Amino acid sequence: MKYSYAEYVLPIKALGDETRLRIIDMLSCGEMCACNILEAFDITQPTLSYHMKILTESGLINARRDGAWMRYSLNEEKKNELQIFLEKLMENKKECICKEYL
Repeated sequence: MKYSYAEYVLPIKALGDETRLRIIDMLSCGEMCACNILEAFDITQPTLSYHMKILTESGLINARRDGAWMRYSLNEEKKNELQIFLEKLMENKKECICKEYL
């Protein structure tokens, strides 16, 4: 595989939380204000900020300030890269890496 496993660790870890998965699902409909995202959860604003920080640092979402508000959207490029990586990772291969461990 030509990919570096290390570059996908943070995005995959970021997806390892139910709240963050729900946020990604919400953002798949388009850009949203943090205040609207917060309304969908029974969490505090600092907790939402924590989740958004993990998602932005992983590269899965983009953040932009709009006056006093923060707006978030999916990072389409990173999403596409991660999809391709996961497909390649789990596809049936003619030459399997597991043979090195047998």
